[in-house]
Amino acid sequence: MSAVWDFADFDDHKHVHMFRDRDSGLTAVIAVHSTHLGPGAGGVRFWHYPQRSAAIVDALRLSRGMSYKNAMAGLPMGGGKGVILADEAGTKTPELLAAFGRAVESLGGAYVTAEDVGITDADMVQIAKQTKHVSGLPVASGEAGGDPGPYTALGVYLGIKAAIREGLGTDSAAGVRIAIQGVGSVGGGVARRLAAEGAKLTLADVNLARAKALAEELGADLADSAAIMEIEADVLSPNALGAILTERSIEKLRVPIVAGGANNQLATAADGQRIHDRGIVYAPDYVINAGGIINVALEYLGQGSQEEVESRIHLIPGRLAEIWAESKASGTPASTVADHMAQKLIGRR
Repeated sequence: MSAVWDFADFDDHKHVHMFRDRDSGLTAVIAVHSTHLGPGAGGVRFWHYPQRSAAIVDALRLSRGMSYKNAMAGLPMGGGKGVILADEAGTKTPELLAAFGRAVESLGGAYVTAEDVGITDADMVQIAKQTKHVSGLPVASGEAGGDPGPYTALGVYLGIKAAIREGLGTDSAAGVRIAIQGVGSVGGGVARRLAAEGAKLTLADVNLARAKALAEELGADLADSAAIMEIEADVLSPNALGAILTERSIEKLRVPIVAGGANNQLATAADGQRIHDRGIVYAPDYVINAGGIINVALEYLGQGSQEEVESRIHLIPGRLAEIWAESKASGTPASTVADHMAQKLIGRR
């Protein structure tokens, strides 16, 4: 296997750590991309990878995305990400979570962890028994913190509304056809908000029962999780895992707008150019999905109430509008414009 420096997604990362705890079965990666603005902050993902190298790639890509996300959200935090390699059965024990907490603590505050795919706020409580460098813990009503999912969903909803304004010239989602891929904590929250506004939804999820139940609840149509990428609609909203916008899938898109909460939607940087060349309004993922990290970062920093969190999330549409305006003026893909803005903020340009 290549050294971590040789991975295509290594981007002058500050730290990349591999952890193994034999007693608990923990195998984990923690990548810290930048600490220019503060400690590297980002959730920990619990996922099964058929190849362990894929977990390293995920940690590298996601930590870089967190650097950009935190910078663009105006947070005094750098970018980091944890990945716990799950076995095929998805075995998660208190001992394994405790071992990950000790791994976080061993970094002395360079990395602040929180909830991500496969991890719950109850899991964060277990991790917090071993380290103070953790956020996303249960909090009292009205305080910043807790499950970041609903806050991410709020930001994505507001971002979709901004994209509809940009691409369709209307301020309302009523009657707008929106295909949502992934209806978990984030996608489900987005779907409920859009349905309440009268959007015409088509839902898909690898968990068919979950998608079917939500479709029945909201009066939405149902589609296969792969086929939804080719549905004719006004908006495609990816809210599952990343790297779904590839050369092949972009050619088959039948939408004028792509806006969703999934991380790392573009498989490669070249795919940002491809989606731009098709004239599709694209909402850079780390800008539109920043609501969750805004919530847990303000919890960790002790700087905000729920009201302050929501106030900052409502700034997301303005950031997107700024990116789209610069993209139009320069002829540069929105993804590249956002990257350049973020890189400047973290001292990389």
